[in-house]
Amino acid sequence: MNDVTRLLQATLTPAKQGEPMHSGPVFAAPFHAMGDASEVPYTYARAHNPTWTELENALSGLEGGGADGIQSVVFPSGMAAIASVFGTVLRPGDVAVLPSNAYYVARKLMEGYFVEMGVELRMAPTANNAQAALLDGAKLLWIETPSNPTMEVADITKLCELAHAQGALVAVDNSTPTALSQKPLLLGADFSVSSDAKSMNGHSDILYGHVAVKDAALAEKLVSWRRLMGPALGPMEAWLALRSLATLPLRLERTSENAMKIAEFLKTRADVTDVLYPGLKTHPDHALAAKQMKYFGPVLSFTLPSEAKANAFLMAAKLVTQATSFGSVVTTGERRARWGGDAIAPGFIRLSAGCEAVEDIIADIAQALDAVR
Repeated sequence: MNDVTRLLQATLTPAKQGEPMHSGPVFAAPFHAMGDASEVPYTYARAHNPTWTELENALSGLEGGGADGIQSVVFPSGMAAIASVFGTVLRPGDVAVLPSNAYYVARKLMEGYFVEMGVELRMAPTANNAQAALLDGAKLLWIETPSNPTMEVADITKLCELAHAQGALVAVDNSTPTALSQKPLLLGADFSVSSDAKSMNGHSDILYGHVAVKDAALAEKLVSWRRLMGPALGPMEAWLALRSLATLPLRLERTSENAMKIAEFLKTRADVTDVLYPGLKTHPDHALAAKQMKYFGPVLSFTLPSEAKANAFLMAAKLVTQATSFGSVVTTGERRARWGGDAIAPGFIRLSAGCEAVEDIIADIAQALDAVR
């Protein structure tokens, strides 16, 4: 079955006369649980919830492309999902290999907590599979591809083979492409991790994340971490997330098409440099991206000559909403260097294409660029 059909079917309830096609959120802390609790499917909402189950089943089908044995565990944010992998895998003395240009907060979590607890951190850029040189003795290889915000691409299959030969587990931060576009587990990874507040949800109104695995023992460790540490997704958020999944194929196709057209337009501008989008044939990793991604995604970046011009451009743009994060149905952008932590130019702009009529967005970007010449 095609991913799109499978995803839509996963949002439906079993066909039963007179019953609703879609279930609602289950609001409960404790559940009725008489007798032997091990025989009760739901007992307490920190451990499980029927709305989680529906969402996790839909995510598992998407992550595995219908393959058996995939298990997904949902969390209340992408960082909670990331922390669950770090926390279940790493112990003092272990070695973790991260991209030096990985998501800044993931790096800060590793540097600020896990390194202080005795984990050895090694870092190399995403580009050119540079992390491969650091795998000797590693316990965890963390890949982010395409990288956020610099849009570098790593070869997931190659790095997984090299890491597994060294006895390391491999996790892929799949937030930028989503599991509809790129399937890390089928490419060899042990963990597929996603911040789903972005394209997976697409409406900029909830936080959530998930981790998918194909090994039952790893799944149990993640479930145990969630139960003991308490990062529980609210049932309303889980229900909204499940509802949003039904439109993911339409949204991702449209935003990817728009991003490509915007990137192609930006390449024609003499006042713009370093247009980075894996869908462009001029991107150094375009062939690899085309091999392991179905869609090139909504995110692109480009650089203006200075911080002042970047800020002026964003203020002049009428249809580009200034906001962090990405993957919304509306076009957003920000001068990414305002947060610090990334090796990027002061005039570097990360832009996430929305679902608007792309000719309107391009015209708006053009007038804003003209206004700051």
